[in-house]
Amino acid sequence: MNLLVCISKTPDTTSKISFKNDNTEYNSDGVNFIMNPYDEWYALVRALELTESSGGNVTVINVGPSSNDIIIRKALAIGANDAVRIDGESPDAFFTASQIVAFAKDKNYDIILTGKETIDYNGSGVGAMIAELLELPYISYATHLEVNGTISTVTRDIEGGEEVCEVSGPFVLSAAKGLAEQRIPNMKGIMMAKSKPLVVIPPITVTSKVSTVKFVLPAAKGGVKLIDPDNMDELVRLLHEEAKVI
Repeated sequence: MNLLVCISKTPDTTSKISFKNDNTEYNSDGVNFIMNPYDEWYALVRALELTESSGGNVTVINVGPSSNDIIIRKALAIGANDAVRIDGESPDAFFTASQIVAFAKDKNYDIILTGKETIDYNGSGVGAMIAELLELPYISYATHLEVNGTISTVTRDIEGGEEVCEVSGPFVLSAAKGLAEQRIPNMKGIMMAKSKPLVVIPPITVTSKVSTVKFVLPAAKGGVKLIDPDNMDELVRLLHEEAKVI
């Protein structure tokens, strides 16, 4: 089984969010970056489980500068066999997807896995774009994946329930919570990661489809009002006059 896992670097969830250059650019000063959890905990670990049970190879791929090598080495420490970094600064999801497709199109991957989204932009666009550009089936928000020969059975989240799909041949999948369990790299894995191949290739030329006009922080959340459960009149008044939901 030949698997490609797309990984990205995101700010730690505890990072303070701010912008610079007239709110047109994310301010990364002092921010601690991590591997996107949906890529690491679910897409990567499930890929490793599949190759551990059936044999094969797991390659991780990232689009970004050399500072991303730290999260690539972590993926290798967790168990990926080798890695590719496309040495370009990604301005949007289409750029990222196009770079991955340019690398993957002649590699005959059985499954290309991504996280369902990154926790910074929450766009969920890269996986679908990869599938479209490679003309492969795409299954999003996968919570369970079993592979039997050329047939894969995938359970995915849908509004109000779950959907079970079968797909044959190569496909692209985005991983949601439940697909696997997080793995912590051990010392042996960390040491082995240093000697595993990490190939750096130049990006192809891609014209971006989207440009950022500006970033805006959400309005601060208001305080919580606690109402005595015996005071229904006050609860109704607040819902009517302040929340305006009744």
